[in-house]
Amino acid sequence: MTPRELKAVLRKERLALRDSMLPQARLEASLAMLDHAGDTIAFEPGEVISGFSPIRSEADIRPLMARLRERGARICVPAVIDRQTILFREIVPCAPLVETGFGTFGPDEDAAVLDPDIMLLPLSAFDDTGHRIGYGGGYYDRAIERLRRKGHAPRLIGIAFDCQEVASVPAEPHDVALDAMLTESGLRTFGLGTSRYETFVSR
Repeated sequence: MTPRELKAVLRKERLALRDSMLPQARLEASLAMLDHAGDTIAFEPGEVISGFSPIRSEADIRPLMARLRERGARICVPAVIDRQTILFREIVPCAPLVETGFGTFGPDEDAAVLDPDIMLLPLSAFDDTGHRIGYGGGYYDRAIERLRRKGHAPRLIGIAFDCQEVASVPAEPHDVALDAMLTESGLRTFGLGTSRYETFVSR
């Protein structure tokens, strides 16, 4: 089985497990993520953090996004521009929301387009080394590569439930590893040196 084929199998299995969670369990797990990360993720006032509005059985991180805004972050969410591209539009209180692709809602095209300093990424599966399996479209991989070509290297935090962890993700050369992973059990970091860790997570 090729890495791509194995990823497809793991994606299907882990999304099925996520779908099987009871709504109350997903809600409680999402609120636990707020408790673990709302005051823990380190950033400077005015830095940009991209989140997402939940679709299907994803974790609902809108309370976490609200808390990060209270702490001084500028919050943005992805909008699908075409079959290859997502951009990140700033979301502000009371602004109208429109459909932004794949069943998500966010600001309209008049909103400011921002380059995230920290990205909260939804995913299908992950392992304990920080490798992830997305949904198969490659939108986030291309967005991250585009930002890096501009000299911008956002810190990457995966968002998932514990049931989505696998023993090992078959990493490919184009895959982008995570800096950290947030689940209902806590916020864990991957491969960060001491100084990098201290700028990433408040103690």
